[in-house]
Parts: sequence; C-alpha cells; structure tokens
Amino acid sequence: MTDFTTLVARPGANDVPWQDPNLPGRTIILRSAVPRAVTVKTPVLFVHHGVNRNGGDYRDFWLPLVDEADVLVIAPEFPAKDFPGAHWYNYGNRETTQGQANPREQWTYGVPGRVFSALRAAGVTRRARFGQFGHSAGGQFVHRAMSLGFRDGVAAAISANAGTYAMPDLDIVFPFGLGATGLDAAALDAMLKFRLTVMAGTADIDTASEHFPKDAPAMAQGATRYERAHRYIANARAVAARRHIMCGWTIVDVAGVAHDGERMSAAAAPILSAALHATQE
Repeated sequence: MTDFTTLVARPGANDVPWQDPNLPGRTIILRSAVPRAVTVKTPVLFVHHGVNRNGGDYRDFWLPLVDEADVLVIAPEFPAKDFPGAHWYNYGNRETTQGQANPREQWTYGVPGRVFSALRAAGVTRRARFGQFGHSAGGQFVHRAMSLGFRDGVAAAISANAGTYAMPDLDIVFPFGLGATGLDAAALDAMLKFRLTVMAGTADIDTASEHFPKDAPAMAQGATRYERAHRYIANARAVAARRHIMCGWTIVDVAGVAHDGERMSAAAAPILSAALHATQE
C-alpha cells in the first residue's frame, strides 16, 4: 500500500511509485517538490511533463519555485513502458489503440483527482481544491482533461505550449475537437466558463522538431505552437460570443521563450500561486 506521506517526508525532492487502482499493473511515479514551510494547508499543484515522460525534470524545474509560490508540487510521471504513445497520455486513454471506448474511470485524465483524494485521505493536505499545470504534451493532457469534464476540485489550470488542441467545436472529432465525445451544448458552455489559462512562448515557433505535430489536423490549427495557442483562444471566444456567454479563458504570452518547460514553469508559478492562494478552502 502506498504511503503518500512519503511525498512530504522532507523539503525538496521526494518520490513514490503508485499504482492507480483503476489502472492495475501500471506504475506511475509521483514526484514531489516540497516547500520548506509545507503544511496541510499548502496549496497542491499537479505538474505534467512532456512527451519525454520526464517527470523528474519537471519536478526539478519547480524546486526553486515552490518556496516563494508556497505550493506543494506533485508531478505524476507516466513511464512510456506502461503508458505508451499519445493515446495513453495526451489523449487520456479514452480509447484503445483499436478505437474501442474505454470506461471513463480508466481515463488517465482522472489520475490527478484520484491522487488528490488519496493525499487528503492520508492527511497530507486539507485543501479542498488543487491546481494543474502542463507543458507541451502535458499541456495537451491538461486542456483536454478540463474540456472533457475532469474539473471537479480544480481551482486553476494552465496549458502551456501544447502542440495541438481539442478545439471547442462539436463538429471536429476528438482529439482535435470535441466531436464524438458525448459532450452537448450545455457541457460546452460549462467548459467555456471554466477558468483556463493558455500560455504561449512567443519564440515557440520551431517546426523542425520531431515532436512538433505535423499531420493535417494539427497543421489546420496553425503553423507553429504559438499560432495554435492563439487560434485555440480565438475559437473559444468566438464560440462563447455566438452562444452569448462569458468566456473564462485567458491567454498569456511569455516573451522570448521557446519550447522550454523550465522557463514556462517559472512564468506560470506566480499566476498559479495567486490563483490557488485566493481559493477559499
């Protein structure tokens, strides 16, 4: 049985392997960055790594940030051995590789919520809500999870430098839109009202990387990650205007930053700290 108190055993870096009971036989490594003054009232922030599944690096990006931000960071690492390919991570394990639907309780988008419940049960936190931050493939994970309704308990969420987006369009099939997901107009409205922040490095315009999505549905969203982020927000605002609702989404340009998880984390830290500390618990 996992001892979740290990994650706050000492300030700095801690790690514990965990098997989600909804995903038996597959191990997630929970990596924590613990501020020196951590208490059960310290806000909890989940940080999601990119395509390299380097949760340790992303946790380490936050080690110099957690004291000033006063947040407890948990970085779930999804090893490629147990969670291979984009469908397990970016696309949340909604379907098998053969296109068959998986039960919602097996979607990996639910992992942060289940970890948070376990942290509460173990007495690690008394907070009622938590934050989410993801960069690159992690940014894909975060915004798609929010779009598909995994928002319970989420006080603030940031998707940074994602390669592709699930556009707020029920006529475009997931993962590039929200079609064929079972969402209806009311669910779309609820998603558009949610407090989602998209961060875009103004220098994230490299298209030569092997990890830059270049298939036709991706290219239809824009020529660069920076362009795709702005198109995602513009589409959301246009849909909200047509539906006569307020759009809760925000975009933040990070000047001079390219596809850099460390620098995007530093830019996100004060935004998330302010949002999480403003949350009434």
